[in-house]
Amino acid sequence: MKQLRIGAWIITLIGLLAIVGPFAVDWNQTDIYNPLWPPHAKFHNAQTMLLGLGLGLSALWFACRRVGDARSNLLASVTFAGLYWITQAGSLAFPGTGLFDPEFAPGSAIPRSPIMDAVLLGLLVIAYRLESKRLVVRKMAAA
Repeated sequence: MKQLRIGAWIITLIGLLAIVGPFAVDWNQTDIYNPLWPPHAKFHNAQTMLLGLGLGLSALWFACRRVGDARSNLLASVTFAGLYWITQAGSLAFPGTGLFDPEFAPGSAIPRSPIMDAVLLGLLVIAYRLESKRLVVRKMAAA
């Protein structure tokens, strides 16, 4: 019987979210089309969107890869799936950064990005543990 691989599905979904999420959230008037942003700020916004695409595709590549060491593929897929969210959370530590530009800042909105970063990274930890356990069981069954 084929085992449902919940951990692999979590990694895949978070990788897909890294691919489409930045475009879905930033391709609008508050970001890439913001007339108040200088061209260099838009350059870095575009770079960030493309970075999400690259990291997400890399996560999917290693999640689906069936050659090489399974544990290394798992570690690579989780690392690539998590890097976008780690760097997004870490960006708040830099001087002058914020979750919103002043003209778009909601009054008392819940800061969604840090919450989403924490949830997705927590899910990746769970996914890694589930898939690691599955690899151990598979290795023991093969022995």
